[in-house]
Amino acid sequence: MKSLRFALAPLALALSLPGAAMAHSDQPAIAATSTLLTITAEGKSVRTPDLAVFTAGVVSEGKTAGEALTANAAAMIRVIATLKKAGIADKDIQTSQINLNPVYGQPVIGPSGQMVQEPRIVGYQASNTVTIRSRDIKGFGKVLDALVASGSNQINGPAFQMSDPRAAMDEARGDAMKQARARAELYAKASGLRVVRIVSISEGGGYSPPQPVYAMAKSADASSATPIAAGEVEAQVSVTIQFELAPQ
Repeated sequence: MKSLRFALAPLALALSLPGAAMAHSDQPAIAATSTLLTITAEGKSVRTPDLAVFTAGVVSEGKTAGEALTANAAAMIRVIATLKKAGIADKDIQTSQINLNPVYGQPVIGPSGQMVQEPRIVGYQASNTVTIRSRDIKGFGKVLDALVASGSNQINGPAFQMSDPRAAMDEARGDAMKQARARAELYAKASGLRVVRIVSISEGGGYSPPQPVYAMAKSADASSATPIAAGEVEAQVSVTIQFELAPQ
């Protein structure tokens, strides 16, 4: 049995089909005159995103830890209220990080350039960040502007996604299978052989969001919303398929 190999890659999921080398004894074995061809092909499917995931938060300072936390809590209450007013559901708002850190002053340096007094704590900084899923891409820019107006001074993202990528993934799988089969037929014809059957299939790949395109408005009271370009998102699947080839 000959073996012809093409671009075999590490895979996340493996599925053995009838006729594989490690198949049950009641399944047909690979003939001694057959050749095994292994092909890795990639399938893609493009969609317009319908979900934007980003983080928003508030950083507050105070002379004491309690003062910083109190100011931060009041600001975050306004931010969360703004999100709900903008139509963001409770299930789409999740606290992701809370921090409280001391703020140090400058060290005291002596005439000779040596530090004569180490930096001292002059206050505290508190921050609270929430992760948000916005399901209204068209109104996403207005949500950002409303957050800034309500006191949010820390915004990161967005990452555009598909809320349900299953259909796109299945389409990418079909595309990958077609490419692999066409390539197998090409290799078989070029070698004077024919494709008998598929011996095994392995799948890898996944959802691939694009790089975000994001710009903050110049001011919270700007007449137009922050411009957002969602672009497209791509589902990618790679399959490694082993074909059995035989003489014509």
